[in-house]
Amino acid sequence: MVRPAIEKTIRRDVELLYIIASLAQRYWKEGRRLRPLEVVAEYEKTIFDELDLIREAANASQLRRNFRDSPMLYIPEVFWPETRRNVLVMERIYGIPAGDIAELRRRGVNMKKLSERGVEIFFTQVFRDSFFHADMHPGNIFVNATDPDDPRYIAVDFGIIGTLSPTDQHYLAENFLAFFHRDYRRVAELHIESGWVPPETRVDEFESAIRTVSEPIFDRPLKDISFGGFLLALFQTARRFNMEVQPQLVLLQKTLLNIEGLGRQLDPELDLWKTAKPFLENWMRDRVGPRAFINRIKHFIPRWIDQTPDLPNLVHSLLRQANTGGLTVQLHKQEVEQLRRDLRRANRRNFHSAVGAALIISAALILGLNAPHPASLEQTPLLTWLLGGIGVGLLLSAWPTDA
Repeated sequence: MVRPAIEKTIRRDVELLYIIASLAQRYWKEGRRLRPLEVVAEYEKTIFDELDLIREAANASQLRRNFRDSPMLYIPEVFWPETRRNVLVMERIYGIPAGDIAELRRRGVNMKKLSERGVEIFFTQVFRDSFFHADMHPGNIFVNATDPDDPRYIAVDFGIIGTLSPTDQHYLAENFLAFFHRDYRRVAELHIESGWVPPETRVDEFESAIRTVSEPIFDRPLKDISFGGFLLALFQTARRFNMEVQPQLVLLQKTLLNIEGLGRQLDPELDLWKTAKPFLENWMRDRVGPRAFINRIKHFIPRWIDQTPDLPNLVHSLLRQANTGGLTVQLHKQEVEQLRRDLRRANRRNFHSAVGAALIISAALILGLNAPHPASLEQTPLLTWLLGGIGVGLLLSAWPTDA
C-alpha cells in the first residue's frame, strides 16, 4: 500500500535534485560528462513509477511469465481484481531471507548452486528478456529451501524494473565477453563505436588504461574483488577520456552491485566471470550466428508478405514525389519544424528571465521596506528568501547553454 501524501514529499525532493543537478551541469567542469540532469530525470521516472502499484503488478506479471516453470526463480501471482493504483494484492510466499546465511546453512542449502543461479538469473533477465528486477537487494529476495540441494529464489517488490535497447544489449554483451577474454582493445573499440567516448579517442591509449584497471581483478574469487572499487576505478579512467555517463545503464550498474553483495554473502568463492561467460557466449551465438539470421528471416517474413501488395504503389508514389519536388518540400517542413521548436525554447527562456528578475526585485523591495522596522523584519525573511530563491532558480534555468 502506498503511504498517504508521500507523492508530495517525493515531488519536492525531486525538484530540489533538479536544481542541484542544473547547477552542477552548468558550473561544474565534470557536469556535462556526468549528465546529472539526465540521471535525475531517469531517477524521477523510476521513483514515480514505484508509486503506481498497478504498474508494479504488471511488472510482476511480466516477470512471472518470463520465468514460468523456471527452477531458478519464482514470482508470486498478482490478484488483479483486488489490486488498485495504491493497493497491491499478491500471493503470499514462504521462504528464507536471502541475507539469512546462518539459517540457509542450517538447512543445508547448496550455497554454490544458489550463488551461481543468482548470477544466471541476472544475466537471463538483462540479455534474454531485457526486463530485469532492478532492486535485488537481500530484503527483496527469499529462498525456497524445500529441496536444499536444488534451492529456488523467490522475488518480491517489482516497483523498479530496468530495460535495455537492443543496441545497448549488444554492446554490453560484447563488452562483457571482451572483458572475459581480456581483449581490452575490443573493449576500447566498443566504447568508441557505441558513442560512450568521443570518436577521436585513441584506441591504443584507451586500451592501455582499461588493461591497467582490469588485469588485477582476474583469477581472483569474489571475496577478493570489490566491484564497487572496480567501477570507481573504471569511472576515474573514463574521466581522462571524457566518457559520458549513460543514464540508461545506471539501474543496471546498481543491480550488478546488489548481485555482488548477495553473491559475496552466499559464496565468497564464487567466480562471477566463469559463471557468466558461458551464458553470454550462448546468447551472442544465438544473436549473431546463422541461427539468429534464420530466426530474423522467420520473424519478418509474415510482415513482408503482408506489405508486398503495397510495394508498387509505394514505389510509384516515391517516384512522383521525386519528380515534383515533394521530397524537398518534406525536408523543408522538417527544417521549419526544428526552427519552431528553437523559437519556443527561446520564448520560454525569455519568460523565465523576466519572471525571475521580477521576483528578485520584489524580494529586494520587501526587504527594503521592512528594514526600518526591526519587529517586522523578523517576520519577512521567509517570504524574501522564497521569492529571491525562486527568482534565482528561474534565471539559472534561462541561462543559455551550448546544447
